[in-house]
Amino acid sequence: MNRNRLILIGLAVTAAIAVSGCDPQPESADTATSPSPAASSAAPTGGTASATTSTAANDAVTVKACADIRKDIKDNAAKITKAEKIGPPAGHFAVSAQWAAGSVAILAHSIGANEAVTAASEKIQDEMMALSDAYNKSADAKPSKKALDAAVKELDAACSAS
Repeated sequence: MNRNRLILIGLAVTAAIAVSGCDPQPESADTATSPSPAASSAAPTGGTASATTSTAANDAVTVKACADIRKDIKDNAAKITKAEKIGPPAGHFAVSAQWAAGSVAILAHSIGANEAVTAASEKIQDEMMALSDAYNKSADAKPSKKALDAAVKELDAACSAS
């Protein structure tokens, strides 16, 4: 059991490293939305321009995070379906590993998003890890995905509000 957990954690860390290396979103979002020197000199000195720019940058990061997380959820569902076709007893390890890898991708893409989206994505990540653990415990596991579905709806609401 502990050996399996270590393997899953290793796979999850590897997936996180791979995902984080592919998309340097916080750096590019900050540089792309920072005002140019000409725009800075034309802005009024009341301090509202920098607050507006900061809010716009945060909103852009949140919108991108929402799109990336939704894509991660869809991609993970397809990979889970493929892994489930392997069947027990070996297939449950593939399903468990995919739930863990999917949760890491969700977590990686939520970095920099607003608080509501980050909280909702953490709930999704927690539910994915719970499903990973359930599949890891039993080759015949058929855990309920109701809590995950509720967390996804919460993410949708948080993304709609931003």
